[in-house]
Amino acid sequence: MRQNLKTTLAAGLAAFLLAGSAHAQTATATAAACGGDFNTFLQGVKAEALTRGVSADIADRALAGAAIDPKVLSRDRAQGVFRQTFLEFSKRTVSQSRLDIGRKKLNDLSSVFARAEQEFGVPGPIIAAFWAMETDFGAVQGDFNTRNALVTLSHDCRRPELFRPQLIAAVEMVGHGDLDPNGTTGAWAGEVGQVQMLPKDIIEFGVDGDGDGHIDVKKSAPDAILTAAKFIQHLGFTKGQPWIQEVSVPDVLPFEKTGLQPGMKAADWFALGVKPRDGDTSFGNLEASLVIPQGRKGPAFITYPNFNIYLEWNQSFIYTTSAAYFATRLAGAPPYERGVPEEGLSEDSMKQLQTKLQGLGHDVGKIDGILGSGTRAAIQKEQLRFGLPADGWATQALLSAL
Repeated sequence: MRQNLKTTLAAGLAAFLLAGSAHAQTATATAAACGGDFNTFLQGVKAEALTRGVSADIADRALAGAAIDPKVLSRDRAQGVFRQTFLEFSKRTVSQSRLDIGRKKLNDLSSVFARAEQEFGVPGPIIAAFWAMETDFGAVQGDFNTRNALVTLSHDCRRPELFRPQLIAAVEMVGHGDLDPNGTTGAWAGEVGQVQMLPKDIIEFGVDGDGDGHIDVKKSAPDAILTAAKFIQHLGFTKGQPWIQEVSVPDVLPFEKTGLQPGMKAADWFALGVKPRDGDTSFGNLEASLVIPQGRKGPAFITYPNFNIYLEWNQSFIYTTSAAYFATRLAGAPPYERGVPEEGLSEDSMKQLQTKLQGLGHDVGKIDGILGSGTRAAIQKEQLRFGLPADGWATQALLSAL
């Protein structure tokens, strides 16, 4: 499904969200569909929309005045990278103000959230946390013309197979009366509304929550909440199961087994001395990972199968862990225990470490100064080799040892 393309709190992650949402065309069709004369391109879009059952009048109205937006291309070419630690990012995003607003929203819209859980099995705190993380409860939805953003990225030949299906879906939404081609705005890469969803997903999972005959995820909180709930259900959320649980960890543990990797159940971790802060061990039979985003001396969490929906929503480990933690706070959990993590590496030092790891034969991906999954896995292997706790956290001690 979607990878990470968020424009409010995670704007720098924008390249990744669409990779699974679009139904990719063949390379030949893609080459023929992008670039070239703009009017010819638009005629091709219209012809494709007609095959989807859109009338010629609607297609013409949807595409009239369409233009390339240079700012969209600039954003696409100059995407930032995610360098904050979990403690830094979660402190900023899971603020007391947001918690207060989220709890008020859960109370004021209790009937809508109750319907979301009844019909789709998704608890209100999970939806509310995404709502906050994406747009500050609808306050910051993006100011790019949605039609033009999708036209721009579809005409551009870098990733048209990802964006053109979204453009066709946007044309369909015009026909439904759910998108104004000249007035609807959102993220630079085409996400719309209070929970930042793509046109194809809105069409497939949209719910008319307020009963007005339209799906308006921009202005209608009930529409946005219930559409998000249906989408989260589609991502595989299992009703009645946890998603993340804060734990404490002992000093001695097979840390090489930590991280988002299969093979352990929660009961296995409990047997090794991992203790839930809330004391609840009733889900011990579930598959579980132990995640320690800043090493063994920082915050620690057990993640359950429902955590996978966060990774489908946004594949940034720091974003997803923060969003899942946010939801537990809205559900009544206390603040996590910060611990005293070992000092991490600067960007330059991280690049040095990645270069050394790559030289040792590890696949760390791009040398970008980011502690991603590949770098974490390589660090664990080298920590094991040096007899260090293999918690995947990059430290000066490891860099010096290499």
